[in-house]
Amino acid sequence: MTSIYSLVQDVYDLLEKQEEIDIPLNIHFGERREPPRLRLSKMGEICPKHLWHSIHTPHLAEKMPGQALFKFSYGHTIEKMAISLAKLAGHEVTGEQDELVVDGVKGHRDCVLDGYIVDVKSCSSRMFEKFERKTIAQSDSFGYLAQLDGYMVGSANDDLVRVKDKAFIWYIDKTLGKMDLYEHHLREAFIHERVASHKRVVALAVPPACTCQEVKDGESGNIKLDVEASYSSFKYVCKPHLRTFLYSDGPRFLTRVVRRPQRRDGTYIIEVDKLGKRVN
Repeated sequence: MTSIYSLVQDVYDLLEKQEEIDIPLNIHFGERREPPRLRLSKMGEICPKHLWHSIHTPHLAEKMPGQALFKFSYGHTIEKMAISLAKLAGHEVTGEQDELVVDGVKGHRDCVLDGYIVDVKSCSSRMFEKFERKTIAQSDSFGYLAQLDGYMVGSANDDLVRVKDKAFIWYIDKTLGKMDLYEHHLREAFIHERVASHKRVVALAVPPACTCQEVKDGESGNIKLDVEASYSSFKYVCKPHLRTFLYSDGPRFLTRVVRRPQRRDGTYIIEVDKLGKRVN
């Protein structure tokens, strides 16, 4: 018999279990259960060591907790809702989730909308501002524009796509509900080189050196992973001596600890291991 008091943990457990076995949930998480391989959605600039391990030793990746899995499901839900609303608003929507191939690397575009390739992205308010200010091209940490380049090249001979040299990201603030379009022009040479460079990394017999970026953590002398590197699911593989401290605004991943982090009242900030267990 179930108990209301275990509801939240039961849902988290279900989500975590769904990652390991094929539970027939009526939820679209956007995941295709297949051996790890390069995909057009993974063409962003990335630590080569992370990239190599993601293909050759995916079991070394951190296991995402239930709350993270639930959070990441927002994007797939918002994508489906946005495309449905576009249809209801009278727009022409075709080519949903069609498979594309660029230099042997496959991907699946979101849709073709009014003759243009459109990729729907739910994002934080901070990322929304990067799109609005047109600064995403200077710091495309998640490879959104590279992904769009791949979809355009892969759709070059597709009659559904009437405009071949530009496409759009339909970006949606998942907190505030704001939305807008970001226009992107094709970088054909760029995406061919990016695919080739990723393939060279994956073809190596041993993992290459880590390039995760590190920055100063205040004036303490401590060094931490930068924001982009902190999202890597292989950060503990790249940095075996990484130490994690639970600050009030989220975890910080320190690669060098000169002075153990403390609160203003002098008490130590909690340290946990890579499994989230407290370190004494």
